[in-house]
Amino acid sequence: QVQLVESGGGLVQPGGSLRLSCAPSGSIFNIITMGWYRQGPGKERELVAVITSSGRTNYADSVKGRFTISRDNAKNTMYLQMNSLKPEDTAVYYCNRRGPTYDYWGQGTQVTVSS
Repeated sequence: QVQLVESGGGLVQPGGSLRLSCAPSGSIFNIITMGWYRQGPGKERELVAVITSSGRTNYADSVKGRFTISRDNAKNTMYLQMNSLKPEDTAVYYCNRRGPTYDYWGQGTQVTVSS
């Protein structure tokens, strides 16, 4: 069973930046989409950003213009660059990779935006 490992979360002041990373513990083939989701306190898990195998991206309206999803194929790593962070971005962020026969999730990394 492949595991996804996230890193880069932490405490940041409003207006600050963080970069999350996600890498698998093993090889994953035939990826259809890679994405970042988040779950805030008392809220349901929601999509933040997704990138397809062809490189197309899609973002939640709440993060458009502030967050950027990217991938480094050589390192098999996915990133989420988060700028101009707001208190409402506080959540546990999860990475996800989907293929025709699998749906892998990371364990989550906490992002707290507070002064």
